[in-house]
Amino acid sequence: MNDLIYVNKQKLEFHLTNGHISYIIKVMPKIKQLESVYFGKAVHVRKDLHNLNEYEPGSGCQLFANTGIASLEHRRQEYPTYGSTDFRKPAFEIKYNDGDKISNFQFDSYQILNGAPFYKVLPHVRYADNAQTLVFLLKDQYSDLELKLNYTIFPDLDIIVRNAEFFNPSKNDYHLLAVKSASLDLPTSNYDLITLNGAWARERHVNRSPLRPGIQEIGSVRGATGHIHDPFIALADKNATQNSGNVIGMTLMYSGNHQETVDVNTYGVTRIMTGISDADFDWILQPMSNFVTPQAILSFSSNGFNGLSHNYHDLIRQHIINKHWQKPKRPVLINNWEATYYDFNEQKLIKLAKEAKDIGCNLFVLDDGWFGHRTTDSGSMGDWKVDKKKLPDGLDHLVKNIHDLGMQFGLWFEPEALTMDTTLYKEHSSWLLGNNKKHLSQGRNQYLVDFANPSAVNFLFKKMCKIIDNIHPDYIKWDMNRNITEPYSNYLSKEEQGEVFHRYIMGVYRLYQMLTEKYPDILFESCAGGGGRYDLAMFYYAPQAWTSDDTDAYERWQIQTGTSYVYPPAVMGSHVSIVPNHQTGRVTPLHSRINIAMFGTYGYEFDLTKLNTKEKEELKKGTDQFHHFHDLIFKGDFYRLEPADSNHGAWQANSKDKKHAVICYSYGLSEPNHGYYYVKLAGLDPDQLYEINGQRKLYGDELMNIGLPLTKDFRNHEDQYWSQPKTDFDTKIFELKAIDK
Repeated sequence: MNDLIYVNKQKLEFHLTNGHISYIIKVMPKIKQLESVYFGKAVHVRKDLHNLNEYEPGSGCQLFANTGIASLEHRRQEYPTYGSTDFRKPAFEIKYNDGDKISNFQFDSYQILNGAPFYKVLPHVRYADNAQTLVFLLKDQYSDLELKLNYTIFPDLDIIVRNAEFFNPSKNDYHLLAVKSASLDLPTSNYDLITLNGAWARERHVNRSPLRPGIQEIGSVRGATGHIHDPFIALADKNATQNSGNVIGMTLMYSGNHQETVDVNTYGVTRIMTGISDADFDWILQPMSNFVTPQAILSFSSNGFNGLSHNYHDLIRQHIINKHWQKPKRPVLINNWEATYYDFNEQKLIKLAKEAKDIGCNLFVLDDGWFGHRTTDSGSMGDWKVDKKKLPDGLDHLVKNIHDLGMQFGLWFEPEALTMDTTLYKEHSSWLLGNNKKHLSQGRNQYLVDFANPSAVNFLFKKMCKIIDNIHPDYIKWDMNRNITEPYSNYLSKEEQGEVFHRYIMGVYRLYQMLTEKYPDILFESCAGGGGRYDLAMFYYAPQAWTSDDTDAYERWQIQTGTSYVYPPAVMGSHVSIVPNHQTGRVTPLHSRINIAMFGTYGYEFDLTKLNTKEKEELKKGTDQFHHFHDLIFKGDFYRLEPADSNHGAWQANSKDKKHAVICYSYGLSEPNHGYYYVKLAGLDPDQLYEINGQRKLYGDELMNIGLPLTKDFRNHEDQYWSQPKTDFDTKIFELKAIDK
């Protein structure tokens, strides 16, 4: 294994580099705390960092008299605490038995380990035998507490994985009031901040704004990552574009409450942090116990936002998704939800499945409404028994008929949900999350099962296994449609109520782990009212996620564009649906709905029995098109191309060898009397000649520097110009194939 970590043992200076990026840390003399020196494009490994030292006394409170060491607010730190002359937001906070919160964790030792940390109960980066991890051990001056900081670097990914582990070897309890996964201090504030924001049905829209003095913060206190803010932030050079400029990204591998903070101090130093939200968090670190933070994924790109995305996409596909699901092709599915909602029986479902089979679908998914007495969203959540009024011959009979068609079968669950009309609630009322002595809010007419309670999780595991073992599904859609509004667990003591949010999501992980270990061949898709729990940790268990409940093609362009900043098309659940669209009422062309959904896991979600012959033929072609481009989109490099204006956009997916590419060009409103349109492509071989849609031939440098012509050539058939179809929300697909010169 090549060395990725270089150490000056005398001066305690550490340089992590793979030749593309460098991450440099040192131990500050006398105070023995870790100092951030540099993170960015690779620089030379030096014998010592003397020329990089910055020690200017400055003003402020002095840590030590007459030492030349001024305030810690002047220093760039790796895992800072509040106080002792640093007045910025801390990475952690501990409450001691005296009631104070003054910590001083100092460097004790370090280790260099091959591979990456393994955590049995926490999602983590895996399959990392070629990586190396630098581990710092720090000890608290005022207690027996120990702190480990982990830094993992890969030889072929421009990624640093960080997290922290607290350990209590003493006989006393301590309260962790804040525990971030990573903090990084940067020497300037001359950046733009990029975040992915939105709401239900319009998740992960891109927001870019300049940094300003003070604190800018996003996060979630909903018990889930949430529709509102993705757990991702990026700092970009002012001139950074999709394909050029320096960008630093930080995202969190966690599905619960999160917090991303950017703190610009009076000296222009920028501190960025990510981790579990401080809100309502109070973890009791009991004797001989530890607390492990989720992993933070830091990345650097000198090739703009697309370069940053490639780093994250490759990490997810190679080191987060289970190996079993990294290579198999995804099935094309039909989901009955927008076709039938709750109004179905076996005959209607079989008829829909036959139509789906005819257009190339090989997976039928039965969504909400198959259990209890579920005719609306007002009850039966928790009674996981088939509704014999809808399916009198049972679920297994339906599954057999679907399998007899040569199709796979998928089933919808919402295991975290609970309504009070169920046997589950009547027999286990204490499993409802919330304090029943106080008001309890509803979400989608339902409550939540207390996943902080292991007994409740075990019960649901057995209940789901009974159904799975009876029908043998090929796919499970795990939904979650409401957030935690009154965090209280009847399982935990009153002193432990600050642990509810974290224990809840750890319970979700535990159920996922048990199910995926017992049923490794079942394809799980995660969902939370669409994109309400869309994060790296979910992809550890489920290799795809329903990107948004909004299936409108125009909205999906915005949503999937923002989502692609971190997540590859290979994990994006995307379906073709009916018009007028059920979420927006918008009418978009069928071919546009197909082309946009193709840049995802692909499927259909409407009543195919009501389509005419022409529409069905177009859907067959759409299925064939998805299969044709599947490997290119799922395994290749994805690019967001620079649009001419807000009415235009383009995506591109290139094979790793740059021999094959597909481009989807989109525009919003149709424009009269327009000029010539071009879009500059990216990531091609400049010396390679490419054939475009089997016709025009252009070199890679021409396509990247002049651009791909988007307007049709009407020479010698000018009469067709005025008769060409014009429509709003149109898209075009261009395929590039390398050919001999």
